[in-house]
Amino acid sequence: MEKLGLNEIRKMFLEFYKSKGHLVHESFSLIPDNDKSLMLINSGMAPLKPYFSGLKTPPSKRMTTCQKCIRTGDIENIGYTERHGTFFEMMGNFSFGDYFKEQAITWAWEFITTVLKLPEDKVWATIYLDDDEAHDIWRNKIGMPEERIVRLGKEDNFWEIGIGPCGPCSEIYFDRGEEYGCGKPDCKPGCDCDRYMEFWNLVFTQFDRGEDGSYTPLAHPNIDTGMGLERIACIMQETDSIFDIDTIQHILKDVESVTGVRYQHGKAKSDISLRIITDHIRSVTFMISDGILPSNEGRGYVLRRLLRRAARHGKLLGIEKPFLADLTDVVVEVSGDAYPALVEKHDYIKKIVNIEEEKFAETLDQGTNILNSYIDELEKEEKSILSGEKTFKLYDTYGFPLELTTEILAEHGITADEDEFNDLMQQQKENARNRRKDDAEIAWQDENIGFFNEGEPTEFTGYDKLDDEARVEAIIIDRAPVDEISEGQEGVVILDRTPFYAEMGGQVGDRGTISSGGSVLRVTDTVKAKDFYVHKVKAEKGSVKTGDTVIASVDPLFRHRTARNHTATHILQAALKKVLGSHVSQAGSFVNPDELRFDFTHFEAVSAEDLKKIEDIANDEIARFENVTTDVLSLEDAKNSGATALFDDKYSDKVRVVSVGDFSKELCGGTHVSNSGQIGAIKIVSESGVASGVRRIVAITGDGIADALRRDEAVISDVASALKTQPANLIARIGSLEEEIKSLRKELDDIKSANIGNSVGDLLDSAKVINGVKLVTAKFDGLGIDELRAFSDELKSREKGLVNVLAAVNDGKVTFLVSVSDELVEKGYHAGKMIKEIARAAGGGGGGKANMAQAGAKDASKISDAFEVAEKLL
Repeated sequence: MEKLGLNEIRKMFLEFYKSKGHLVHESFSLIPDNDKSLMLINSGMAPLKPYFSGLKTPPSKRMTTCQKCIRTGDIENIGYTERHGTFFEMMGNFSFGDYFKEQAITWAWEFITTVLKLPEDKVWATIYLDDDEAHDIWRNKIGMPEERIVRLGKEDNFWEIGIGPCGPCSEIYFDRGEEYGCGKPDCKPGCDCDRYMEFWNLVFTQFDRGEDGSYTPLAHPNIDTGMGLERIACIMQETDSIFDIDTIQHILKDVESVTGVRYQHGKAKSDISLRIITDHIRSVTFMISDGILPSNEGRGYVLRRLLRRAARHGKLLGIEKPFLADLTDVVVEVSGDAYPALVEKHDYIKKIVNIEEEKFAETLDQGTNILNSYIDELEKEEKSILSGEKTFKLYDTYGFPLELTTEILAEHGITADEDEFNDLMQQQKENARNRRKDDAEIAWQDENIGFFNEGEPTEFTGYDKLDDEARVEAIIIDRAPVDEISEGQEGVVILDRTPFYAEMGGQVGDRGTISSGGSVLRVTDTVKAKDFYVHKVKAEKGSVKTGDTVIASVDPLFRHRTARNHTATHILQAALKKVLGSHVSQAGSFVNPDELRFDFTHFEAVSAEDLKKIEDIANDEIARFENVTTDVLSLEDAKNSGATALFDDKYSDKVRVVSVGDFSKELCGGTHVSNSGQIGAIKIVSESGVASGVRRIVAITGDGIADALRRDEAVISDVASALKTQPANLIARIGSLEEEIKSLRKELDDIKSANIGNSVGDLLDSAKVINGVKLVTAKFDGLGIDELRAFSDELKSREKGLVNVLAAVNDGKVTFLVSVSDELVEKGYHAGKMIKEIARAAGGGGGGKANMAQAGAKDASKISDAFEVAEKLL
């Protein structure tokens, strides 16, 4: 048996099945496509489910892949065991109604014995208890001895998940030798010992399980196989641990080099941290390459959790600075040939890792100190459970993940009250949900038109016209259906057809009028409820009845200004991708006649330079006067055409694709201008963060820019008037004022310095001598920390063997400063340790270095008590 490398095995597998007529498909993304049942792809067949279920037609009836996978169900075991990993690769061959058991088994055997050259006498097979067909193939076609074919029950060798396609399976095992066994004479696959390692599962999907528990044979049975690449590499390289196979060893060696800690193959406690870092950096690198960004929920939280766990274990090994970004280099080195996206996005991956690690470093020390204080309290009280309230405070206030808290607690034999934590988390989510209720949904509930289910859904005609004849289907006033709405009354109206766009996809609903003869209803908003367009109206003149024929007229200025901003968001998104990278995707939007708001995924604030580039690219596109076109396509054709979409959203079979020349192509149901030149121009007003990994741009277009210019001119005029100058001279005037302020500040500083000098003598005269050390304590009103430091420096410059404890009170808040002379520091006196006790007396806390430390406190009435603590400490 040749010791093949992991990359070699992958290549051999794919080439073998290519020779058997299989389409070699590159690995699908770790982000499931239109599959709400999965957070991350966790098996080779997961991305192929639409082909197995018949929802989609596969590109070939025979396919083979090596699929990237992430599993985090047993993340707590990672590092503590030799075989658990969060990231792994699953090789598989698949048949969609083409070949079946005989080919699946015979090709598997051929690959194992002729390509990998595994010794035949070491290979065993298990089959489902009643699967005589599989038994006959193994026994008669392959020639495997009867004693190496093991029949197992449903739990081991039958694949099914609820109702639907299912079937028996055959697992292939490798006998690692008696030294791994339990010594029992009947030891064989299915035994709990380590002798037999399962490495390939062949699933024969041949039944459809009904709700009544019956199994109906499928007309076209399928094949789904999965072989763990890391697991077969362990067998080929004769290692007991995935951390000893070639590619992972390469990464682990780099971790050793960075940490300066040697891996001892499970014999040292530090091995746990080395394994965790090695495994997690693989997962993190691949996840980011597929567009996942750190966040506080979903797959983004999985990424953040892995990153932070690795960072903490680096700290446990003595690393004080960010180090994970550089480790991605070796992951790209060993896997870049098989996964080119790693190479293409390498710089981007490093940037994300570095930003997240630095962000975590800011909270890690603070959170760890607080958690350690909780642990000290529990140990003193001989308790072993940390309250959910404190656990939640660590998470909510200090950004400390629950998993990290529980891991640190476990090292001290303590657990967290996770039930209480989860209750508090759920309560917070519900509060947030209540605050974020969508206006349209609230409108729907408020109007209470749930009773209206009669008639055909409203026909929307507003893509082509702004005025249309319609029939009044229903009128609701004060949540009750009525036959008529009269002058002065407010309510909602439902028409059989309408040109009014209802609020959807971030675009506000249209406004305008509904009129009949001399009667006029003012439409103040339009929302969608179920399949009906709901017009919120106020009767301005006359009355309208159900059954009336009316003219529905959209306010053209309102519509055109909104459409202009909507098309601008499409251009803006394309410009963002050009400047910032392909990882940018829409995370939300809001469009009205006055402005556009666009939320997008990005890992840091956008620089002023990049904002200018984005704005320039967008305005260049507008200036080209490109036609804006709309096509109605199938969802599959739209995706294949390269249209940008929120693919987590649900779409119907037919979708609208809006294109701005060749620059932008998006799935969109909103209204747009017909030519990019109609936008006029775009001006970015602001860029800010709205959530972790999500940024927001607010922009204006057309006459919105003219309005903004007029407002700015008015402000500039007012400022010039206040500074008694002309707008053209503002910069010079501000410069002269700055010089004047600088001169006045210097004068003030000189006066303060003179006062400090005069006061220092009095303070030294009042010093107390305690155990041969002079102690100065003083309280000041209205001084800042810089002034306290100035006092302290002057005191120390005049006297040796001195400890200063100074306090300043500002608006009821107290600032303490403790300073220790250098010669006392050498003797072991420590300002940072002293200030903790001193500030605590006044309800505060802080810390610092041995020679100087500062702290804040809440209770100014306790300053004298704090000074007494200082005396006691000396």
